[in-house]
Amino acid sequence: MADRKSDADIIAFLGQGTEFDGKLIIKGSIRIDGVFKGEITGEGTLIVGEGARVEADISVDNLLIFGDVRGNFEIKERVEICSTGKLFGNLKTPAFIVQEGAIFEGDCQMGTKPERKPVEEKEV
Repeated sequence: MADRKSDADIIAFLGQGTEFDGKLIIKGSIRIDGVFKGEITGEGTLIVGEGARVEADISVDNLLIFGDVRGNFEIKERVEICSTGKLFGNLKTPAFIVQEGAIFEGDCQMGTKPERKPVEEKEV
């Protein structure tokens, strides 16, 4: 991502060797390098580090994947799967980048906001 957050901007971190099962609500950037199962929602960027395993329904602004991610995803701005990343599941996002070597298996729905239908004029 061109506007990637630096490690100093990460407000939460689940390190290697740790496991978490549950619901995570984020505001800002978080990084997961361990194992996470459940649901992740909120505003901000989720970074899944190399070697991490995430099985979750995810709804955030941005998703950056270096590890293994499985679930259903509704990402408001952008998804990037880096060369070591794997994404399995259903994805809905306006911008999707897959680097060489990355794996994506599932369905992807991309697009912009739906067009507004013109209002019909009524005869007077």
